[in-house]
Order: sequence, then structure tokens, then C-alpha cells
Amino acid sequence: SVTRGNIHASSAAPLQKSHVATMAEGKTNLEYKLAVLGSGAVGKSALTIRLVTDNFLDEYDPTIEDSYRKQVTINGEVALLDILDTAGQDEFSSMQDQWMRDGKGFLLVYNITDKTSFDNVSALRDKILRTKDAQKVPIVLVGNKCDLVNERVVDTEEGKNLASQWGCPFFETSAKEKINNEVCFDALVMEIQKMQPTENGDKPGKPKKKKSGLCTIL
Repeated sequence: SVTRGNIHASSAAPLQKSHVATMAEGKTNLEYKLAVLGSGAVGKSALTIRLVTDNFLDEYDPTIEDSYRKQVTINGEVALLDILDTAGQDEFSSMQDQWMRDGKGFLLVYNITDKTSFDNVSALRDKILRTKDAQKVPIVLVGNKCDLVNERVVDTEEGKNLASQWGCPFFETSAKEKINNEVCFDALVMEIQKMQPTENGDKPGKPKKKKSGLCTIL
């Protein structure tokens, strides 16, 4: 079994303590520090571990902070993802500032069966913008547990509309059924690439930079 803190999942091979999953032997200078944020029990760890190990967590035990690294190929380029899986419980909210300072891109996750978790992602985004002192940062909005169709309380259109307001990609995912699990991380890397400083030094996200107003909805 895979053991990460107190969380267990079935696996054919044990996960290394360093949480490194190497998908290729090639070296890369491209490294992206991603943070997965959201309320407790929305499936942040399940999404991350499904990506890194292709296993599904069938037991919930709250995370405080865990880091994973995975080498991937996006648009033909080899890149290293440094993924920070964070706590969603209120008692760890004091740690959010550091996570937000460290992260270059953010997966904001809610549970489609929990309206409060959907409401909370807006507050998280606002806090990220304040912490980063920017009007726009690389974000992907994720509605997780889309396999629980009979328990849905957040409509797909609500997620699409919020992502449209933010000008960011939106995906509904299921770590259990492996729906849109990899593409949401790929999309976040592409958002980071789009917002990297241009040759003339302009930094997207700063007030002088015009927003594109575009949103990819999948």
C-alpha cells in the first residue's frame, strides 16, 4: 500500500518517502511550483496522488502539508511539477500565506456535492491576489467528485460562470474515475507559461497589463 502521512491507498509498488514519481529520465530546466488549495475533504490529496502515482485514495485523513514531484511532458517539453498538497481545515489557515507566496500557480478545488466548498474558492482567490499583490495569477478552477452525480449541489454552469468571471480554465474532475485529472494540472502549467514575464519585462497580472478576458471552459 501507499502510505502518505496517515493516508493509505492500494498500489503495486510503494511510494518513496520523497514523494518523487519519475516519468522519464530526461533532464529539464523547467520547474513549476503548484499549490492545490480548497476546503477540507474536497479531494485535493486524491487528485494529487492520482496524478503522481495513478492510485486512488479511498480513505480520508486530513492533510497538513505534503509535497510531490512529478516529471511530465507538456506541449512537447519535459517539465518538473513540484506540487504542494495543502490543508483545507480552518485551524491551518495561518499557513496559507506561505503556501500562496511559494506557489506559482494554483489549483482551486471544490466538491460539487458541497456548496460551502464552492463558495470558499472565491475567498481563496481573493487572498492569493492580495498575497501576490497582483490582479491576476495562474489559476485553474476545479469541481471535483463529478462522479457523484446524484449528490451534486453545485451545477456545472455555476463553475463555468465563476471561471469566466476570473478568466481562467475550468474542469470538473473525478480522482476516483480518473476524469480530467491530468489535464487540469497541464492547464495550470500552460497558464503559468502564458503569464510569465514578456521580453520587455512586463509582468502579466500587474495593473498595467491588460487582461485578455479569455477563458477556456472544458
